[in-house]
Amino acid sequence: MSTKYPGGFITKTAPSITPPVGGEGGTAPGIWTLDQAQWYIAQGTWPLPMKDRQLWSWGYNAQGQLGLGNTTYYSSPKQVGALTTWSSITAGSTHTVAIKTDGTLWSWGRNNFGQLGLGNTTYYSSPKQVGALTTWLSLAAGYVHTVAIKTDGTLWSWGYNQFGQLGLGNTTSYSSPKQVGALTTWSKITAGYRYTLAIKTDGTLWSWGRNQFGQLGLGNVTYYSSPKQVGALTTWLSLAAGYVHTVAIKTDGTLWSWGRSDYGQLGLGNTTNYSSPKQVGALTTWSKITAGRNHTVAVKTDGTLWSWGWNYYGQLGQGNTTNNSSPKQVGALTTWSKITAGGYHTVAIKTDGTLWSWGYNGNGQLGLGNTTQYNSPKQVGALTTWLSITAGFYHTVAIKS
Repeated sequence: MSTKYPGGFITKTAPSITPPVGGEGGTAPGIWTLDQAQWYIAQGTWPLPMKDRQLWSWGYNAQGQLGLGNTTYYSSPKQVGALTTWSSITAGSTHTVAIKTDGTLWSWGRNNFGQLGLGNTTYYSSPKQVGALTTWLSLAAGYVHTVAIKTDGTLWSWGYNQFGQLGLGNTTSYSSPKQVGALTTWSKITAGYRYTLAIKTDGTLWSWGRNQFGQLGLGNVTYYSSPKQVGALTTWLSLAAGYVHTVAIKTDGTLWSWGRSDYGQLGLGNTTNYSSPKQVGALTTWSKITAGRNHTVAVKTDGTLWSWGWNYYGQLGQGNTTNNSSPKQVGALTTWSKITAGGYHTVAIKTDGTLWSWGYNGNGQLGLGNTTQYNSPKQVGALTTWLSITAGFYHTVAIKS
């Protein structure tokens, strides 16, 4: 990284960093001075060696969505193949999509509307590569559609499109990736039941698709087959789409929600539907969010875990089955790091790398070796090497080192 000469360190080329994957890998080309190296290390941005990234799955598997080459259900984590190069994952209702560290795109599971992007409607129980490109960056799976962003900032979609959820200006379903417009400024995406939302690099929020409960946040219940801007703000940071409700965090740490709220999943203290973003309380300390079918889970900057909405199966993790229409803290721990919500279950990773789950478990989606429901977090095994997670309706997929 740096070369020492008599008299100290010198720089021949301007230091630069290629962003790592999940804090690992990346590159730091150029010859670095000692001061520069120490500064980047202090900022926590120095690329770390890439760890092995294994793929694991469990739960419902009738359509092969676990990627294990069969349709057998598993109530404990099972490794998907032997590869250690998985980068990111997303799960739809009954299909799964993933990106490898080389930027290639892979998919498996149910494919009745072409949601796997493989140019057909054949179901696959093992990962299949989508095309030959190595430029896929991030992705999101809806109920039966998929959206993704490439490294050039372009947006792509495929699968079921009856309500315009692909954003292509029509209602035609596609079994191969199609570019959404010509813009190269897409940054983040999320996909709900039959709708999609995205944030651009300028911080603006956009939505399209089905909108019967106002889940697009556009102040109406009109369906749109092309991206429409939600208000004029440029301060949207992250977002999550549930079945028909949406939650988002702004750059100031405030939390906002809209759409259906029959179980209080908007966290606004009532069961009223809203077609425009409404602020959840006044706090400015929200960090991460995820949305299930009718429940929402979030992590604050202090590492505490909060949940609200429907709780029939204990998916809120509160030790009961009572619905909550306002955020309630899950226990007293301050060590929650990553979260995902399935249809009726929730899975989380702590800062120590342990994996936890709770809620509905009829198909073994909690990974606990049984089909028993739990209304409080239960640790999945004893490993401390879990890196990321995603939950489908009844299945769970994770990456670990």
